[in-house]
Amino acid sequence: MKKLMSGFMSVMVALTVLSGCASGTGANKSNNVKKADNKSLESGDVTLTVWSGKEDEELIKKISDEFIKEHKNEANITIKWIEMAEGECRSNLLGDILNGPDVYTTTDGEVSTLAAGGGAAQVTNQKQLKSENLESAVDAVTINDKTYAYPITADNGYFLYYNKQYFSDEDIKSLDTIINKASAAGKKFAMDWSSGWYLYSFFGLSGLELKLNDDGITNSCNWNTTEGSVKGADIIASLKTIAANPGFESMPQDKWLEGVKNGEVVALVSGVWDDKAIKEAWGDSFATATLPSYSCASKQIQMGSFFGYKVIGVNPYSKHIKWADELARYISNSDNQKLRFEMRGQAPSNTEAANSDEVKKSSAVQTVLKQSENSVLQRIGGNYWGAMSELGEMLVSGSASNTSNQEIIDKVVKEITSSTIQ
Repeated sequence: MKKLMSGFMSVMVALTVLSGCASGTGANKSNNVKKADNKSLESGDVTLTVWSGKEDEELIKKISDEFIKEHKNEANITIKWIEMAEGECRSNLLGDILNGPDVYTTTDGEVSTLAAGGGAAQVTNQKQLKSENLESAVDAVTINDKTYAYPITADNGYFLYYNKQYFSDEDIKSLDTIINKASAAGKKFAMDWSSGWYLYSFFGLSGLELKLNDDGITNSCNWNTTEGSVKGADIIASLKTIAANPGFESMPQDKWLEGVKNGEVVALVSGVWDDKAIKEAWGDSFATATLPSYSCASKQIQMGSFFGYKVIGVNPYSKHIKWADELARYISNSDNQKLRFEMRGQAPSNTEAANSDEVKKSSAVQTVLKQSENSVLQRIGGNYWGAMSELGEMLVSGSASNTSNQEIIDKVVKEITSSTIQ
């Protein structure tokens, strides 16, 4: 799956070993092979390890097979895939860089920390990278004019999926209408409130501010202000109302997909990673839309979102750093981004791949790109996630019902802006 959320469990289980025999080179020969960009690649035995999420296993295996075939006359390459959730990649890599993978999948929001911690090598051909990818994707992995990862998607955001049997085009503009109509039909609108990634949507376009400080660790947040036409306490009041509606339920991905399949869930907030499963379940009733507005402080506030890019990074301490970079570039090239779209439904950051007819026909891809206009890059210090997860749990369980809205948001902001990582 996709997620930026820090709650993912990482499972480091080495699976299939992919290998190819060198032709005419001989194992451990010292001669090198020159590439077109004058990068000298060692011959002999080369073993590379790739970290990525479980959902990428089949894709990475297919890409690795082709990479080995293309370079069979240059080196005896073995590629090992190890499962690592993207949300856990940074902490696991920086915790043991020397024994980390050669290549890894992560998100753009982790690149600055990885680079600062010595876990991200600079790309070898920044000019080529810029010419082949969306400018915004390149900017997202560039720090002080130096680029530290290869973008592979431009879709790490979320939007609305809905079943047209239950909602009109006008209905889906209002979250209140969506939830009320779901309730009337004995159905559910699903959203994961255990994660600040999704809960941010209620605060994002409210006029309140949340930002990462210059230290790259702590946050600034004014969500608990007592001034202005929309205050954080007002948003808490709206969230309490939504949580109490029988047409709403906070669900993790596996549960909402089960609900979609059994007919319980008729609308939900998720990303392109769920596109195929939902489309198969709903058939001709399948539809997508940008996020709706919701009622708050006698106003309609447009829901916002986080948006970002999935990227491929290279470990600077790789024993085969040039081959690792070659593999990362290969995984991120136009053909393999097209393959990623075909197999995973993910939107390419590569401009050639993004302009293919197949990508343009995908309603999920086009919707997440449209939603990005009401989105911000995820640049948040670590304390945000625990604070928002706790908030979501309070709201869903009803334990916040007897606590004043101002008191709740004061506590959230105190935790978000704390000077230490919790």
